[in-house]
Amino acid sequence: METKYNLLLTKEIMAILDGDEELGSHQNTDGSSIPLRMPYLSGPTLCEISTKFGLSVQYSWGGVNLSRWMYLSELMKHCITNGQISSLLSFLFAKQQFSKILIAHSPTDIETIYRHTIRQAMEKINALLYFGGHELTVVGKQYVIRCINENVSVEAPKIGNITRGYIRELSERALQDIDLENFDSAITKSRTLLEEVFIYVIEQQHTPSPHHGKISELYKEVKSLYNMHADSSIDRRVNNLLSGLEKIISSISEMRNAEGDAHGVGAKRMGVDSYHARLFVNAATTVADFILSVANKKNRIENMDRKKHQGL
Repeated sequence: METKYNLLLTKEIMAILDGDEELGSHQNTDGSSIPLRMPYLSGPTLCEISTKFGLSVQYSWGGVNLSRWMYLSELMKHCITNGQISSLLSFLFAKQQFSKILIAHSPTDIETIYRHTIRQAMEKINALLYFGGHELTVVGKQYVIRCINENVSVEAPKIGNITRGYIRELSERALQDIDLENFDSAITKSRTLLEEVFIYVIEQQHTPSPHHGKISELYKEVKSLYNMHADSSIDRRVNNLLSGLEKIISSISEMRNAEGDAHGVGAKRMGVDSYHARLFVNAATTVADFILSVANKKNRIENMDRKKHQGL
C-alpha cells in the first residue's frame, strides 16, 4: 500500500498541494468570483511542516535553499517511508490551513469555498492518476491510493461499548464524507454502523453471533433476542414502522454490497447522488439509535431483576 503513494511524487500533483495550481473559480453569495487553490506553501512554511513530521529542515534566510517543490517532495518521501503520508494529506487538506486565505469571507462562504477547493483538488489529482488505474480517496479517516476497482474496506473500530454518542460520531464522519463527495465511504460507514450495533446488542445478551458481515441475519438475531416482532398490543402505526425497518436494513446492506467502497465499484461512478447517500446515512443512524435504545432498556430491566433475585 505504501509504495502506491509514490504516485503522488510528480510536479503536477505537488503543484496542486503547494498552492501553485489554480483549481477553478467559485461564485460567492455577493456575486463576486474568486480563484480556487490550495493554501500557498512557502519555503519557510514547508520547513516548519517538515519539522512537525519529524524531518529536520532549516530554511536559510538570505542563503541558498531548495525550490518549494523539492522541499515538498522530500517531505512526502519522508512521510511515505515512515507511514505518515495519510496524516500529512489530512494536515494539508484540513480546514484550519485555509484560515489566512478565507478569513475575509462569511462563515457560509468559508464552508462552501473550502469544500469546493478540496473537491477540486481531489478531482485534479485523480485526473492525473486515472490513466494509471489509480485514485486518491478517503477510507474511514485515511487517505489512501488504490486501484480504481480495488477492494479497500473500512476496518471496524475495536470498541467495548457502543453509546448514542458513538453513533452520532460515526454518522457525522459519514456526513463529512458526503460533503467531500466520497459517497462510497459514507455508504460503507452506514452499513458498518448497523453491523457494529447489531453485534454489540447481541453480545449484550451473552450470545456470540456467527453472522458477522451478514446484516439481514444479524437483524433476525436482534429481533429474536429482543422480542421485536409485530405485537397486536402495540399501535398499528408503530408496527408499520417496525416492519419498515427490515426494508431499510435490507436496502442499506444491498446498496453497500453493490456500490460501497469495500467492494470497489464506487457509488459515485454508479450514479448515486449526495441526497441518496445522505438518506442512507440518516436512515442507518436512526435504525442504530432505535436498536440500541431497545437493547439498553431490556438489558437494564434484566439487570435490575437479576439483582433482586440475588437479594442485592
